[in-house]
Amino acid sequence: MKTEDGRSKIRVAVVDDHTMMREGVRLFLENHPEMECAWTAEKAAEAVRKVDEDTPDILLVDISLPDRSGLELIKDLRLLCPKLQMLAISMHDERLYAQRVLKAGARGYLMKNAPQKALENALRRVAAGGIAVSEEMSEEILRAFSSGAAREGNDSVSELSDREFEVFMLIGQGKNTPQIADALTISPKTVDVHKMNIRTKLSMSDPAELAYFAIRWVDRHAGN
Repeated sequence: MKTEDGRSKIRVAVVDDHTMMREGVRLFLENHPEMECAWTAEKAAEAVRKVDEDTPDILLVDISLPDRSGLELIKDLRLLCPKLQMLAISMHDERLYAQRVLKAGARGYLMKNAPQKALENALRRVAAGGIAVSEEMSEEILRAFSSGAAREGNDSVSELSDREFEVFMLIGQGKNTPQIADALTISPKTVDVHKMNIRTKLSMSDPAELAYFAIRWVDRHAGN
């Protein structure tokens, strides 16, 4: 479709398992004069199939999906469709995930509680080939890259893989092994392996020490 001045509309696809969020973004796109909704999906596997069938200009990806991590989906699609621009959305504070999202291959990060104008600006910036993060996060990323170091006080946690970081975050939210397994759609045994690897990277031998540290870390970094 074309805009009133003859330009092609920005085709955006949405991957989110929450119906209200997915439909809300779809309605926003359908009522925008410069954008349109290509399609929606609620799971990562569905998104991969639809991208192959109908590649949008921008893919809006929720970090937390029921069948697979949004970070892993972004990595896969970056390999399968290098020209696809992706923008991550999440309920989590951007300080926790923005750098991981950009490293995975997305072009920006937006929190779900952001106003529609912020979503509009982020989509326009990504469509133009830019990076969409807040000014505060942009400054933090520049500092990290210029110094070649991770954020102060976060050296050990930054060494965790994306999946380990997800497990760590859920530990910090007080989740036990079965609850983490259910949230990430993996087996409890796999969760225990991740916990062991996390303790190794954080130089902790006691599971209780890890839980205490994770709860304090999440409260300090995710608290508003």
